[in-house]
Amino acid sequence: MLRLALFFLVVSIVAAVFGFGGIAAASADIARILFFVTIVIFVVLLVVGLMAGSTLW
Repeated sequence: MLRLALFFLVVSIVAAVFGFGGIAAASADIARILFFVTIVIFVVLLVVGLMAGSTLW
């Protein structure tokens, strides 16, 4: 999912260079959403992993 965020970020930068403001803004928003979703999933899995690891002791 992080790859998709980076892809949309690159698309946004390229679109901005060529003057497509609407496409650049939309792809930047998609990249931002995907990035934050990735961070949330990472934190959830980190907490679950730490909780599962603490029960083994």
